[in-house]
Amino acid sequence: MFKKILIANRGEIACRVAATARRMGIQTVAVYSDADAQAKHVAACDEAVHVGGSAPKDSYLRWERILEAAKATGAQAIHPGYGFLSENEDFAQACADAGLVFIGPPASAIQAMGLKAESKQLMEKAGVPLVPGYHGADQDPALLQREADRIGYPVLIKASAGGGGKGMRAVERSEDFAAALASCQREAINSFGDDAVLVEKYVQRPRHIEIQVFGDSHGDCVYLFERDCSVQRRHQKVLEEAPAPGLSQALRERMGQAAVAAAKAVAYVGAGTVEFIVEQRPDGSMDFFFMEMNTRLQVEHPVTEAITGLDLVEWQLRVAHGQRLPLRQDQLQIHGHAIEARICAENPDRQFLPATGRLQVYRKPASSAFERGTVRFDDGVREGDVISPFYDSMVAKLIVHGATREEALARLDQALAQTHIVGLSTNVQFLRHVLHSASFAQAQLDTALIPREQAVLFDQERLGLPLVAAAVVARSLADEQAAEGSDPFSRRDGWRSHGETVRRFAFEFRGQAQEARLSYRHDGTLVLLLGETPLPLAWRVVPEGLELHVDGQRQLVQVYRAGEVAHVFGAAGASEITVVDLLAHAGDSQAEGGRLTAPMPGKVVSFAVQAGDRVSKGQPLAVMEAMKMEHTIAAPADGTVLELLYAPGDQVGDGAELLRLEPLAA
Repeated sequence: MFKKILIANRGEIACRVAATARRMGIQTVAVYSDADAQAKHVAACDEAVHVGGSAPKDSYLRWERILEAAKATGAQAIHPGYGFLSENEDFAQACADAGLVFIGPPASAIQAMGLKAESKQLMEKAGVPLVPGYHGADQDPALLQREADRIGYPVLIKASAGGGGKGMRAVERSEDFAAALASCQREAINSFGDDAVLVEKYVQRPRHIEIQVFGDSHGDCVYLFERDCSVQRRHQKVLEEAPAPGLSQALRERMGQAAVAAAKAVAYVGAGTVEFIVEQRPDGSMDFFFMEMNTRLQVEHPVTEAITGLDLVEWQLRVAHGQRLPLRQDQLQIHGHAIEARICAENPDRQFLPATGRLQVYRKPASSAFERGTVRFDDGVREGDVISPFYDSMVAKLIVHGATREEALARLDQALAQTHIVGLSTNVQFLRHVLHSASFAQAQLDTALIPREQAVLFDQERLGLPLVAAAVVARSLADEQAAEGSDPFSRRDGWRSHGETVRRFAFEFRGQAQEARLSYRHDGTLVLLLGETPLPLAWRVVPEGLELHVDGQRQLVQVYRAGEVAHVFGAAGASEITVVDLLAHAGDSQAEGGRLTAPMPGKVVSFAVQAGDRVSKGQPLAVMEAMKMEHTIAAPADGTVLELLYAPGDQVGDGAELLRLEPLAA
């Protein structure tokens, strides 16, 4: 076995690989950028080498620097993780030329499957069913438009070298095709350095089901069952589970055999995933179409590990070292059900805009990797770390396993409730909303689940003002009591020898000003008044947070303050409320209007207007790029562009004013 390997990646996958290597007695070398000098993955490895600037193109994509680091540290092999260089055939070949083992498939297999168009042509020759589409080399926009018109709308434009939902656009009408193609090609160039695309029929209500395959250098290949990855936003996966609900054993075997045939067609070695679109017909029958093959370990591989009890990274290391696959196909079995939730730094209620910031509070559920029936939490960050705009928005992966899907769902919801993050927006509560939706709970899965259930997924408030206000008031009282100690003359609990005292608390909750009055009754009881509604209030500090008794109901909550904003976490969800200092805010004036600002830190890609242009409400004005995704800034109202404040290529911060717009007079 290898004595030392270099991990050419960052974040949770680098920590994940390092954990298995340590268990196997293999030393590890990390690489890191300027932004990651103090990152968790650096501390997780035995050695670390600086490879460049914060942007991926200046560090994690500079494979010549990574090869130098491997040689300098005496590493025998390189594990690429996923993303970055994991599917770069030139890097795989360069490793081989340098006498290093690339822990992945041979460069020829990456090349054969790396480009979507060529891989589909290969699968067509092998008899694997394909979705109707155009996969040719001619990339003339007029030809692509004609092909899309021939296929029939809706169509899907996909970057041929793409992955992770980047460089992908669904087009509903012929007149929208040209603009969608241009945007897709820009994103593809930025993410993959290749603007070639393919065009396919957009299957209605498709399921995204993928097969985990594993091959060795001795010609053996197996499939480790399937994962359902249908729940997606912006063509990126949100929740993945294994096995796929409702998939018959016969279809599972057909798909598994097709995946193995695809892998063998390119002499595949190592871990790979063959992805299929599964069409659900009105009569309940299903059929599948080849979509693509990912020639690497997938983000969602832990659910396969959970249902098989295997460590896929260990398999990767053993196969890369020349060993045979540890098990035959007839020795592989499915045990129970597993679900993975991707916890991302983003704001679902603002169209999933990426978020950046410091993890001021980062509390996670207790976990135990590789044990069935437990919770597993894979991450590459620690409390106090900064989520920067340079890399993917995923913070962590939460994986649960249970005897049944229902048990796994309940365990996942409980674990998400115990995940408390303060300092930046995340999708934790959105994930809970998805779990509670009728479609997901009943396993009615397809890639349109999120749009279909949007009424119960977005802009949800599950705790409510009475509980949130009571929690913040009780937390304030608890903090005052802890600070004052037992001196009766310094107490601020409102007690008087006669009568009662009332304290005022001002809040802003969901955009509305609120006032609460806390009444200290002579008998020692507390009553919180919101408007004219009296709520008897009692509380005590417990190890899990605050135990509240509000209006006769017991609630366990946790409250964290970040400046004026209090974040409240409870069993039903989480919320935030701004605590207003009445004296400090007495003279506030209204904010200036008429601005168009950046919704997140990123780069200005282009402007669609010039100073002096008249624009209409909803008209695209600018395109920004952040965390490898494009975002269009549209006009909030009819008006005239006064001034462009930046140029294409400029980096801007969150809230930066991009251009000035003068609204038309009413």
